[in-house]
Amino acid sequence: MVNGRDFAKLEFGVPDGLRVDAKGHVWCSGGEAVHVFHPDGTLLGRIRVPEEVANLCFGGPRGNRLFIAATTSVYAIYVNAKAPS
Repeated sequence: MVNGRDFAKLEFGVPDGLRVDAKGHVWCSGGEAVHVFHPDGTLLGRIRVPEEVANLCFGGPRGNRLFIAATTSVYAIYVNAKAPS
């Protein structure tokens, strides 16, 4: 790696699944939440889930439904973001 740097750090959990939305925000699973980061690495927020999160993806007809794969369940939530086209 040349000129590498840490993009962001999670306060809890280990980063696992990763997706980027149409605006360049980074969505990352880790611990019991999905963490959303601005392209500059600033934490924008978290979507808490009642169990450990393993992976995530955007789907649905408009690409604005976030599917979250957790320890024993799959969760789905509509978000104000969408998958890149």
